[in-house]
Amino acid sequence: MKRLLAMVVMFGCLLVLGGFGNRAVKDAAIDYGSSDVYTREDMDGAVAEILKTFRTMEGCELHSLAYSSDAICTDPENVAWMNELGDGENFTQCIMFDSSFRSPKDGGGSWEADEEYTWSWWLARTEGGKWSLMTWGY
Repeated sequence: MKRLLAMVVMFGCLLVLGGFGNRAVKDAAIDYGSSDVYTREDMDGAVAEILKTFRTMEGCELHSLAYSSDAICTDPENVAWMNELGDGENFTQCIMFDSSFRSPKDGGGSWEADEEYTWSWWLARTEGGKWSLMTWGY
C-alpha cells in the first residue's frame, strides 16, 4: 500500500511540476537546494502552490525556481511576517523560493515587453499543514 501511495504521489508531482504540458512552466528548472528543515515532499507542496499562481500570469514563461535557504526560512522575523500577512493565522513555518521568468513578448498591463524578472515567493503553514502562498514579487 505504501508503495502504491508513493507512486501516486510521485506521478502527481510529475504532473504538477511538468505543468500538464503548459509551456509557461514545463521547462522550468527546480532547484531544491539542501535543507535540514524541509523534505522534498514539503518543498513539492510549496512549488505546486507557486506554479498554480504562475500559470495565471498570462504570457509569462518560468525559467527557474530555487529554494532560498534554511536560515531564511527559520528566521523568526520571517515567520512573524507571515503571521502579520495571515489575518489571524498562527503559522509556524515559512518557505521562500526565488524565481526567474520572462514577461509576455508584447508586454501589457504592468509588464515590460519580453523582459527577465526575478521574484521571491513566500509561503506559510502550520507544522506539516498545507502551504498558503502569502506574497510574491520583487
